Amino acid sequence: MIRLRPLVALSAALVLASGGPIAAQQQPAPPPSTAPAPAQTNPLPTTTAPNPVADPGKSAAPAPQQSVAPPPAGQSAVGAPAGTPARPTLIEKAGDPGDVDEVTLPAKPAAILSGKTKWEEALPNLKQAFTRIEADLAKLGVAPAGRPLAVFTRTDDDGFEFEAMIPVAAAPSPAPAETDGLRFGTTPSGKALRFAHKGSYESIDSTYETLTAYLDAKDIVVQDRFVEEYATDLKDSTDDNLDVNIYALVK
Repeated sequence: MIRLRPLVALSAALVLASGGPIAAQQQPAPPPSTAPAPAQTNPLPTTTAPNPVADPGKSAAPAPQQSVAPPPAGQSAVGAPAGTPARPTLIEKAGDPGDVDEVTLPAKPAAILSGKTKWEEALPNLKQAFTRIEADLAKLGVAPAGRPLAVFTRTDDDGFEFEAMIPVAAAPSPAPAETDGLRFGTTPSGKALRFAHKGSYESIDSTYETLTAYLDAKDIVVQDRFVEEYATDLKDSTDDNLDVNIYALVK
């Protein structure tokens, strides 16, 4: 599988352009009757038990407990135990695949690991990089505070270079010595265009094609690097539940 090839063509285009910028239907009321009224089709949820008929010989029944729904698939923190709150994305409001959002990315402290990979090995190598960062953060006692990011710094026909990042609340102070390439810095910040991709990783090229066409039609010049933020966990290239925010940083 050749992933992100549109970035190569887009980078070339940017060089050439660098000179310019329900409501349910109500049922009729039943006739008067001494029989109990039928249950509603969609009753509103309650947090307390309905008032029972008073019976001096019985104690009041306890209110039923509400079950806690598990987090949506893929929304758990990467490598975190069950019950851990989901890590936030850079922009709180989720993106719409049918729209392009103008956003301002905040600069957040992050643990960073540089790497390079061939296109066909992109997904497993990105996953490996995030796993290494998670392990190093655990050794340092630093808790992740955001979703994983990949900043694509250079691309060609064979592959690409990247910076894998995981935001943290604060970098350790004093900063630890760089170990196995791990360092601390900040996430990309500033004005950006967000293109939301929902679908498998192997189909993400179509979103990049949309991105390229949009920039060309609007005559927008962006930086020669792109950011992928994984709002759901990376599993395999055919996972159709993948949710990725792609950010094009405006010059």
